[in-house]
Amino acid sequence: MIRTALPQDIDAIFSLIQELASFERAPEQVINTPAQLHIDLFQDEICKALVAENPSGNVVGFALYYISYSTWKGRCLYLEDFYVQETERKKGYGQALFDEVVSIAKAMGVKRMDWQVLDWNHTALNFYRRNHATLDPEWINGRLFFD
Repeated sequence: MIRTALPQDIDAIFSLIQELASFERAPEQVINTPAQLHIDLFQDEICKALVAENPSGNVVGFALYYISYSTWKGRCLYLEDFYVQETERKKGYGQALFDEVVSIAKAMGVKRMDWQVLDWNHTALNFYRRNHATLDPEWINGRLFFD
């Protein structure tokens, strides 16, 4: 089951964020907190999240997204994170989450949906290719960090 995240999902989502960071070999880089995530999702509403629940009602995956902007295209949807627990993969949760985000993007009338994927994550790369995504090796990510 895919649904909009609720405040009571914060701990489960944050746990999945930490799992994702470990999977991406960067657990020490998570400086966000459940309290801040709650503020960002439910008070300031700067982003939105979906969760995937298994038949037992456990949250086993999530997708977090927000509206971005392209001067060339206009409104876009940025899929910040998309993750399903390793033990729950190949059960359709990832496809269902991705399909729901795509449906939301289309309903919002955005012109483009963007995300990043690590070049060594071949499972994810193949998933996106199966979903007819354009994977652009030309653009280099730029980033500044602030304390």
